[in-house]
Amino acid sequence: TMADVPIPEGGEEIVFQGTIVEVVHQPMKIGEKKKTFEFARRSPGTRLIIVDNTAAKIILTKEYRTELKGYDYRLPGGKVFDALEEYNEFLDSGKDILEPATERAKIEAREETGIIAEKPEHIHTSVNGATMTWDLFYFVIDKWTISEQELEAGEDIAIEWVSYQQAKEYALSGQMSEDRSVAVLLRWIHNL
Repeated sequence: TMADVPIPEGGEEIVFQGTIVEVVHQPMKIGEKKKTFEFARRSPGTRLIIVDNTAAKIILTKEYRTELKGYDYRLPGGKVFDALEEYNEFLDSGKDILEPATERAKIEAREETGIIAEKPEHIHTSVNGATMTWDLFYFVIDKWTISEQELEAGEDIAIEWVSYQQAKEYALSGQMSEDRSVAVLLRWIHNL
């Protein structure tokens, strides 16, 4: 027999809402018991594996990260929605999240790398966890044309085309610190 698993009972209550993160209480029923689960939620993000198949290279960005107080290699990407209100309205709509995520992948590719993406292919969704909801949607972009970067204020992002081996070395050496992206990138390279 399966153990009693938590089942939502009733609606969520947003107990705090900032610009990027909100704290949510969700009443749950576990067998005969009732409990309130608390979790934080933020708008999902996109991460992009932009590929030049002919040269066997991908784009990594080297960008200044305030949380690291230094530079880090990254897969380019950004938020799917700019505001929590937008994200919550979307959640209430019942629509497929991949539609706005794919559109945002194209926008982030152009802004951060100057790449105009033809058809981003969704390859993975990384779910952060139960107490912090922050999904990352990973896309491969292998059909594109080149334009120019359109960086936002405060963004310091250099573009580097690197071989798959170099990308793997950055990921394994710790020069790329976003662990979810490290895992997805290494899996993608491994499966080539």
